[in-house]
Amino acid sequence: MRIFDPHIHMTSRTTDDYERMAAAGVRAVVEPAFWLGQPRTSVASFTDYFDSLVGWEPFRAGQFGVRHHATVALNPKEANDPRCRPVLDVLPRYLEKDAVVAVGEIGYDSMTPEEDAAFAAQLALAVAHDLPAMVHTPHRDKARGVDRSLAVIAESGIEPGRVVLDHLNEVTVRQVRDTGCWLGFSIYPDTKMSPPRMVELLKAYGTERMLVNSAADWGRSDPLLTRATGEAMLAAGFTDDDVDRVLWRNPVEFYGQSGRLDLDDTDAAAATFAGNSILRGGS
Repeated sequence: MRIFDPHIHMTSRTTDDYERMAAAGVRAVVEPAFWLGQPRTSVASFTDYFDSLVGWEPFRAGQFGVRHHATVALNPKEANDPRCRPVLDVLPRYLEKDAVVAVGEIGYDSMTPEEDAAFAAQLALAVAHDLPAMVHTPHRDKARGVDRSLAVIAESGIEPGRVVLDHLNEVTVRQVRDTGCWLGFSIYPDTKMSPPRMVELLKAYGTERMLVNSAADWGRSDPLLTRATGEAMLAAGFTDDDVDRVLWRNPVEFYGQSGRLDLDDTDAAAATFAGNSILRGGS
């Protein structure tokens, strides 16, 4: 089973997680810029963070044969902080980096006017830089947040097929399904989706334009839940090809629109890591 986790916050994870992920079949990841759990106090905090996403994390991942890509943005929660909003002025130089494959996470947290402005501005940056966009749907009042997100996306002029609305659930999947946007689902304990629930959605809506991620971060989360979802799909009667489409080909297709995915020799890298792991006594 080959896995591309299209939304995982590896900055929050240990190096051991990379080793476990590689052993489980994870060959590529996209790490979106997000809120760190406490307020940033200046734009310099963002630039240091973005530098680590395009520098240190690809190196750390590469030690285990995992290809690391990133998205950068002013996240919705911090769009409300006047100390953070000037980061919009520095984003363009990061959006030119080879390792950056989308603008994200953008969208809504509390659906404030400040979030409206940041969302629209960053969709415009996605259009200007010919990049896809990753949209964070709010944890509270999600259905209204999805409706509002879709309206802003339509106003922006970005092609729907270049947008993924993430953290969807059973309530919101129908809102997005026929828009042409991609549908993202986070398999995350307690607060988002579980593998069995994801399998039921795949049965009902099919595998087209469906992205499954772990969204693993500093909270209670598990970077191997993509693998668990693939195993649950197989147990429910989906084919190996169905699993490969959801866990590999779909994220490759979506982020491939950036023209920046570097997935050459991932099979060889995975085989090399597996061989080294066996020599070290790993599984």
